[in-house]
Amino acid sequence: MILLSRDCLVFEMANGESIPLSAQTLSIELVGENVSSVFDSEFLEHAASAVFHYFKNDLKRETVTVGEFTLALEKVLQEFKTSEAPEKTSRAITPSDLCEIAAETNQSELFFFPRLRDELRIQLQHSPKTIRFLGLRGCVKQLVGVRRWSSRCREMESQILEFLRNCVRAEASDSCALVVS
Repeated sequence: MILLSRDCLVFEMANGESIPLSAQTLSIELVGENVSSVFDSEFLEHAASAVFHYFKNDLKRETVTVGEFTLALEKVLQEFKTSEAPEKTSRAITPSDLCEIAAETNQSELFFFPRLRDELRIQLQHSPKTIRFLGLRGCVKQLVGVRRWSSRCREMESQILEFLRNCVRAEASDSCALVVS
């Protein structure tokens, strides 16, 4: 038996075929009249990665049917579709760039995390339903000081995501979504 890579899920197709895919190799296409006006392709990639993470890490699954994955992704997108419409007109928040924050702190982990918490607090002042941070991959490579992704990068990425999750839990008075891309 061949060992499955730790970042892969086996997708069971309707025809009985099984295909191992990672979150990076997963391709999502939505067809519909209003889909492109609601979600851009980058947002769809991140939503799919989040659903992938949910099955792989939260549910500890190694296999998932395409139907299960699609249903979960539809639920996530529907939730964002209903929660984003009012926000666009009333409380649109500019996403924070993690690469800029890393550059401001001279790529120092010591100063990066306090500055990241400050940026989160600034976004929370507007009582948003969604908090956004962009440029995670570039930021991680800046902080680690590498050009190519490595195991140290994965560790730093996990630290940043966990830090943000904990800060949102501690700082947010209302429930809000955290989107990091």
